[in-house]
Amino acid sequence: MRRVINRRPGRGGFLFWSALPFAIAAAGYAVASALRLAENPGDRLLPPLSAMADAVVRMGFTPDTRTGDYLLWADTAASLQRLGLGLGVATALALLLGVAIGLIPYVRAGLSAFVAVLSMIPPMAVLPVLFIVFGLDELSKVVLIVVGIAPFLIRDLSLRVEEMPREQLIKAQTLGASSWQIVLQVVLPQMLPRLIDAVRLSLGPAWLFLISAEAIAATEGLGYRIFLVRRYMAMDVILPYVAWITLLAFLSDTLLRLLSRSLFPWQRAGKGAS
Repeated sequence: MRRVINRRPGRGGFLFWSALPFAIAAAGYAVASALRLAENPGDRLLPPLSAMADAVVRMGFTPDTRTGDYLLWADTAASLQRLGLGLGVATALALLLGVAIGLIPYVRAGLSAFVAVLSMIPPMAVLPVLFIVFGLDELSKVVLIVVGIAPFLIRDLSLRVEEMPREQLIKAQTLGASSWQIVLQVVLPQMLPRLIDAVRLSLGPAWLFLISAEAIAATEGLGYRIFLVRRYMAMDVILPYVAWITLLAFLSDTLLRLLSRSLFPWQRAGKGAS
């Protein structure tokens, strides 16, 4: 008897089952929109797909009459720049401090508890403080992303370093490796793929912090545009923007996954993946 846990869909079946929830969601939205519009043609809560398509053309492919910019792409560029800077700084801090805390006992004693406390502070609670200290320009938005995800990345990486088999470090020292050689040749090759996985898990919170900061103080960006048009109940703009943000996050996750597979194929084999 073949158990269900051992059954795997083929490539065609995988694509079908992957697309099915999206098709159901789209059909459900179309039905709900049609019902609401039939009852009230002026309803703006669930606009038809045609209205959202018109909004995409207007925001993405028609220059703004005031600035001459294509708003969707200008907002996307501004948000991705802030997100990239925040993730880059947070990742660098995680690599530096995570390895140090996990590998060096004195650093662990001095910083482990401090980082643990920092990771418990709700980032949105300190957003007003960041605006006061760093102003309303780009820096405060980038700092919010760093404050929001860096402690998590540092803690995660330090725990992964601590979980390394002690025998590896002892053998490296027996062969005469210095502390720097142990870090560069033993620790980093094993921690980099785990760091990429941690960054992938942090993409959702990073986008949340970015959208929140842009909604409060910004003149461009995806979060700024959503909260700007919400006062007009412009759901035909808001919903495509939300879908676009989701697509960008999904593409970022996919690129990181492919990067990890390309640079560290041994990790995939070690997990027993086919």
